[in-house]
Amino acid sequence: MIDEVRTLRRGAALEIVINREERRNALNERVANGIFEALDAAEADREIRAVILTGVGEKAFCAGGDLQPAADGSPFTLDVADPRHYVARLLRRMDACRLPLIARVNGHALGGGFGLVCACDLVVAREDALLGTTEVRVGLFPMMILPYILRVVPHRVMMEMCLTGELLRAGDEVAQPIVNYAVPAAELDAKLDWLLARLVDKSPTGIRLGKQTLAKVREMSTDHALEYAQFMLANLARTQDAKEGFAAFVQKRPPLWTGE
Repeated sequence: MIDEVRTLRRGAALEIVINREERRNALNERVANGIFEALDAAEADREIRAVILTGVGEKAFCAGGDLQPAADGSPFTLDVADPRHYVARLLRRMDACRLPLIARVNGHALGGGFGLVCACDLVVAREDALLGTTEVRVGLFPMMILPYILRVVPHRVMMEMCLTGELLRAGDEVAQPIVNYAVPAAELDAKLDWLLARLVDKSPTGIRLGKQTLAKVREMSTDHALEYAQFMLANLARTQDAKEGFAAFVQKRPPLWTGE
C-alpha cells in the first residue's frame, strides 16, 4: 500500500503531499495523521523554514472528507462528546505550526479541502482551481471548517458559498481575499518558488514568535491583545536574530540568521 501522505524537500521548505489521487486526495484519518506527523518533523528540523501543503496530480488539491456511509445511512459517525476528532486535531495542529504554511493548490479544494486552504498562511493556486463548500448539497453544512472560513472569506461571500454550495474559481476577482496568487497551471511552481524565496531569507525566530503571537491575539480583546503583543515584542527584541538583524542593518550587510 502506498503512503497516503508523502514528504519531500523543496530547498529550505518541506512539501507535504496528499497522495490519494484515485480518491481525489480526499481527507481521512490516515491523511490527517500523516500531515500532523509531517508538521512535527518539519518543526524538528532546524533547516526547514517553510511548509508546503499540496495534493498529488493535477485534478484535486483535496476534494474534502472521504465520507463512508454508516449502517443507518448517515454519511459518517461522529462522537459529539469527543473533541479529538481528527479534522479538529489537524486544524489545531496547523494553527500551532511555527513555520509559514503555504497551500499549493494544484486542483480543486472542496469542503474539508477548502478548510485546509483557509487554515494555511498563504495560498498559491492554479487559476482554474475550484474552491468552496458543497456540503449543503447533501444536507450538511461546513461546520468543522467554519472558524477558518470566517478568517479569510468576506462575510457575504462566505454566506453565499455555504448556503448555495456554489464554487469559486481561484482566478476570479471574488476569490482574491482567499488566494494570494492565482496563476496558469504551468506557472504554479515558479510562482511558489518565487514566494518561498521571499520567506526563507527572513528570521526564523521572528516568524516563529510572530505566528505564536498572532494565534493568541486572534482570540483576545483589543486591550488584552495589546498587552500580550507588548510582552512578546520585548521578548523578541532580546533574541539573537533580532540583535543580528539590527547589526546587519547598521552595517549594511545581509543578516546571518541562527534561529535563536
